Amino acid sequence: MKCPYCNYEETQVIDTRETENLEATRRRRECLKCNKRFTTYERVEEADIVVVKKDGKRERFERQKVLNGILKACEKRPIPLEKIEKAADEVESDLRKRDSVEVESKVIGEIVMKKLKALDKVAYIRFASVYREFEDLDRFEEELEKLQKK
Repeated sequence: MKCPYCNYEETQVIDTRETENLEATRRRRECLKCNKRFTTYERVEEADIVVVKKDGKRERFERQKVLNGILKACEKRPIPLEKIEKAADEVESDLRKRDSVEVESKVIGEIVMKKLKALDKVAYIRFASVYREFEDLDRFEEELEKLQKK
């Protein structure tokens, strides 16, 4: 495993543990050259999920895109990276449990919104405002009112 900091090819595993859902193995590693630490995840390679976009195009599911969306929504919020990673893992896990390998992008967006709502209300509103394409303050206020009623 190459060090992401100095590209040295020898690292040492310091800690190994299973994720909560037992779908990945988390390893803490230390570079033997620069001594910096980093985390890697080992997952079973499964059949590709195909995302059906709004325009009908199909593309391979990329967990990193989901993670990037969640990270952007959680920017400058007091949410540990582990919780954000867990949310992305749960989204992917939910998709893999479906009967079909094809899933519409709007379904992914709704699953992400559900995870964000439980994680952080501000992050949820940020994501919803982009995902649901709020065009004015009225639509934004409607979503806030729904959130406050629950």
